Amino acid sequence: MTAPTRRPLTALLAASAVALLAACGSGSSSGSTSSSAPSSGAHVAPAAASTPDLHGVTLRVGQTLWPSLRTQFQLAGLDKPDYRIEWSVFPGGDKQLLALGAGAIDVAESSDIPPIFARAGNNTSFSVVAVQEGNTLLQEVLAGPHSGITSIAGLKGKKVAYVRSTTAQYFLAKLLDQAGLTWKDIRPVPLAPAEGATALSSGNVDALASYGSSLQILRSQGAVRIGSGQDILSGNFPIEVSHDVLADPAKKAAAVDFLARLSKAEAYARDHARDYVAQQITFTKQPLDQALGIFTDGEKQRPTRIVPVSAAATAKEQDVADTFLALGALSAKVDVAAYGSAALTPDLTMAVGSL
Repeated sequence: MTAPTRRPLTALLAASAVALLAACGSGSSSGSTSSSAPSSGAHVAPAAASTPDLHGVTLRVGQTLWPSLRTQFQLAGLDKPDYRIEWSVFPGGDKQLLALGAGAIDVAESSDIPPIFARAGNNTSFSVVAVQEGNTLLQEVLAGPHSGITSIAGLKGKKVAYVRSTTAQYFLAKLLDQAGLTWKDIRPVPLAPAEGATALSSGNVDALASYGSSLQILRSQGAVRIGSGQDILSGNFPIEVSHDVLADPAKKAAAVDFLARLSKAEAYARDHARDYVAQQITFTKQPLDQALGIFTDGEKQRPTRIVPVSAAATAKEQDVADTFLALGALSAKVDVAAYGSAALTPDLTMAVGSL
């Protein structure tokens, strides 16, 4: 990453954001909106000399939970392109894809799970044109402090809370398989992250597969980490655009410029980590030192950057889709390659590579 759709996109700095970006998301499909007015400032990295005039373009961009991307652009001084950016905030990546399908936004960002379920639900209005590579930290299986469970194998016959149709369900299924168990060998209890944390603390479940800063709190209370998604999850966060964007030369050029700015803003955040985190905790409400540690650990594991779609990323997401099919969360096979597009790859490669 209802998965944590994440880092989200910039949610990597905070475990809570990573969590919710990785999720398919839940809640209302409506989002709050704000705009960045166009200016005469230069593009970050023009894709080509033939780039169309963008002054009349409005690019409508979704983000998850809070306006983290907008404030990140502001911090890096990248918030005044030649086109207008209209920012909308949604409770999850799945809600962004619903809005994209309804024609309400042009660009969405999510974990690699929402596109799978969107396509399974016959939402064919989008293409994945790029991937934001992020970290895979703070996605774990914890056993209750008094459960006596010390390994994944010890989950057999136990009540295990998890977040349905998210990265948590995916890496839990993978860990069970590695331990020679199946989903039927446990007593799965689908719960939202906060509810799962409460259930583990109260002893109502024996273990919890979840994500986010609550894991740190649970461990401080005696919960034992018995598994992790660190080496299982892709850390990939697809960036989706509507087919209308790809059909409109001006919007297509604006999308390339936007992604180049996003990549540059992420590099700026790494170089100014304390300033970046101080800005973001106004939304996450985390202590500065805690959030700074999460952000720097994540960037050390896998620096956040924008890359074009690739065969490797597609194959990893296909494994996620196939796993959910085997679990019965999907009723039919989803072909991940069918919604990937290299339409922006040449221009995006040039734009991001020239930063």
